[in-house]
Amino acid sequence: MRPKLTGQRTLWAAFALALCAALLTYHFTHRASETALRAQLDQSLILTARAVETEIARYGSLPGIAAQDARILAALAAPQNAANQAIANRYLAKVGQMSGAAQLFLMGADGTTIAASNYDTEQSLVGKNYSFRPYFQAAMQGQHGRFYAIGVTTGLPGYFLSSPVTYGAASGALVVKVDLTPLQATWSRAGLSMAITDQDGVAFLSGAPEWLYRPTLPLGPETLARIRASRTYDGVDLAPSQAILTAPDHAISAKGPMLIRTRPLTDDGWTLLTGAPLAPVTTTATLSAFGAALLALLATGLAKIANQRRQLVALRLRQNALLEARVTERTRDLAHEVQARRQTEAELRAAQDGLIHSEKMAALGRMSAAIVHEISQPLAAMEATLGAAEIALPAGQEKTQTRIATARGLIRRMQRTTKHLKSFSRKEQGELALIDISHAIENAIELTAPRAKAIGVSPQFIAPLASVHVRAGAIRMEQVLVNLLLNALDAVEGKPDARITVTAEQAALTTIRVTDTGTGIASADLPRITEPFFSTKITGEGLGLGLSISQAIVQEFGGEIRISSDIGTGTTVTVTLPTPQTTGPI
Repeated sequence: MRPKLTGQRTLWAAFALALCAALLTYHFTHRASETALRAQLDQSLILTARAVETEIARYGSLPGIAAQDARILAALAAPQNAANQAIANRYLAKVGQMSGAAQLFLMGADGTTIAASNYDTEQSLVGKNYSFRPYFQAAMQGQHGRFYAIGVTTGLPGYFLSSPVTYGAASGALVVKVDLTPLQATWSRAGLSMAITDQDGVAFLSGAPEWLYRPTLPLGPETLARIRASRTYDGVDLAPSQAILTAPDHAISAKGPMLIRTRPLTDDGWTLLTGAPLAPVTTTATLSAFGAALLALLATGLAKIANQRRQLVALRLRQNALLEARVTERTRDLAHEVQARRQTEAELRAAQDGLIHSEKMAALGRMSAAIVHEISQPLAAMEATLGAAEIALPAGQEKTQTRIATARGLIRRMQRTTKHLKSFSRKEQGELALIDISHAIENAIELTAPRAKAIGVSPQFIAPLASVHVRAGAIRMEQVLVNLLLNALDAVEGKPDARITVTAEQAALTTIRVTDTGTGIASADLPRITEPFFSTKITGEGLGLGLSISQAIVQEFGGEIRISSDIGTGTTVTVTLPTPQTTGPI
């Protein structure tokens, strides 16, 4: 009984979901389709408005131009002169034929037509009085008149354009009647529900015959009386006409409910109106709702099938859960064993590498000691011999003296190298004491003065305001500073505007900086710069032990050396040492 109830609930839920999907789809599809239809109608209004305005603009200047012709002015000045009237009639007929205007006629000050382009037809306007027309009244006030109406004489609708005419004491109006019915015929052939309404909302041009001469909204008694007085729609009774609009943007026509869009047109208060049946919108929304309902039912069915399949899979998963848990646990244990073995192997390799490196360094130390022992005394003897030879050299042997001095310089260089090797191979233990770092810096600058003078650079020491003391060995501290200054001098040699600056400051740590504007060090070389025998000097001078020895000395003092450099800008070497807590000796 319970599975049956569950199936009925599922069925009702599916129907409810389908109904909700259909309603929502109908609502949104109807609104989207109606929005698209509005946009389509608005685009059509823009194009049609341009066409209408272009058609009217063709004749906008015609009344004013024709009114200035001498034949018109002569007929206006002497309206009883038959010859002048005949000439004016023929002129207006010719202008009408060439311009395509329906009619052109000249009116006197009392509203009587003096000359007309249709003077030789049965519906001639000559002699007719149209003083009741608004376009004549506007012209007599010195303005350009615009008025759409059904012709009283011809019974044909048209757009009347008037301009005032004055010649001496005579005044009148020249009127051009434009036939706009071709626009209406074009709309009818295209099946467009398009119309133009006047300032009172009456449709005087329409592609939909049922809209012609009907107001968009019901007309009041005063409006009807004014329209009758001006005989705008002569022969048409507007009073019983049913309004076109049933709502601001909706109408009822032979095609059913319609969506209406409007757009202002010209300065006469005209409005361009167009509409399209809403039946396609409703049909599209209905079909979309039906499709959504089917999709909802299909989705519910698929969900039901998927749920049953999920239940079967879950049952099989529960049966295999214990086995998978055991396999996972065993796999995890094996992974831990593999990881532990890999870590042990890595540690063994690191220890082996360390032993190999230590053995290399020990061999290097033994080799350095042997080299120092073997060549120190011969070098000293050679230097002494050359010194004696230089002293005993007769006067006038400048070339020989220069060669001897060069040889002594090379021997001294070899002696400095052996001294560095001796320092590197034997780690000396010295007593630490509080020293004034400013004195150490000044002594180092003094020791490197010959080298600085040779390349034309004078290192600048910016002394701190107060004494800066550190716990270190004075001689070894000077050795570090001398190495750093010699490296800076090598870096700035030959560079324009070369500068070397030494600063010292004390806070939580004591900091000494040696900054140069030399060639700089490549970023790839910075990690190796303190390794023994590594050097960036392309001349081959030095063994690359200076910074390595300096690093070892500073580390013995409890500090460190940091190097920052930019190629082409310079290098800054920073020595940081612990700031002592007491001022007495150790």
